[in-house]
Amino acid sequence: MQLSHIRRQTTVNKQLPRAGRRRGNITKNIQAVATFLFDRLVFGPVQSRRLGASLGINLLPADSKYCNFDCIYCECGRNAAGSNIKEHPLPARKDVAAALERKLAGMQASGQLPDAITFAGNGEPTIHPDFAGIVDDVIALRNRYAPPSKISVLSNATMLHRPEVAEALGKTDMPVLKLDSAIDATVRLLNHPAKAVPVRKLIARLKAFNGRCVIQTMFLHGTCNGQPVNNMLPEELDAWEKAVSDIRPKQLMIYTIARDTPVNTLYKAPEETLRLIAKRMEKYGIPVQISL
Repeated sequence: MQLSHIRRQTTVNKQLPRAGRRRGNITKNIQAVATFLFDRLVFGPVQSRRLGASLGINLLPADSKYCNFDCIYCECGRNAAGSNIKEHPLPARKDVAAALERKLAGMQASGQLPDAITFAGNGEPTIHPDFAGIVDDVIALRNRYAPPSKISVLSNATMLHRPEVAEALGKTDMPVLKLDSAIDATVRLLNHPAKAVPVRKLIARLKAFNGRCVIQTMFLHGTCNGQPVNNMLPEELDAWEKAVSDIRPKQLMIYTIARDTPVNTLYKAPEETLRLIAKRMEKYGIPVQISL
């Protein structure tokens, strides 16, 4: 989503009007409702509710979603049946570096540097086999062209069992790691992981960051295939609070639906509920950012 007006993000962010979107370098993908894919290696800057003016890096195919999660709320849509990485190759490390250098050099020349350089795009960035090396390249290019910009990664945290991935994430300024629920059944319903990872193992891996990560959680309610889904129920919030208090992240990002979703029976979390969730976390001293 490329917007003509870029503004810095505050602690509480309101949803931008959908009429303000431009197609730009976004390819529409019509499913149950409209979703979209990013068709460039480096895209934006886009206005992120959580990260400000963010220059995106897409390490996944430009023509399809490729992810080891299949979240029912994902703006990129659902995973294509029988998706094959041989048919949709991942970008080469050298091509990522070249594209980012061209973009940053131009932005430096114009005096318009991004607030963040963010690994995002059409799926889970850490599944790229050269993710660790690409992170090193991005850090070097950031230091050369845009020292004030923060390097962030939007990740579902499923690849933390790979030491090189965990180490690479630790080098970034903001590893933003997903935890939508601390209950296994709800994770399966919301995120549809390709390979089930018990939440207790995921929490243990997140704790290993020793507070140097950011936890992001999407709150929503509704139904999926006729089955109720709501990660704001009392038992959900109790388990989630316990998990977050154990992880002790440096920041907590809680947000709700702001764009089209592939399942059209999902609904935004009420603003009042998000504020109450943030308030109940105050006792842990973890800064909370709400995006509406």
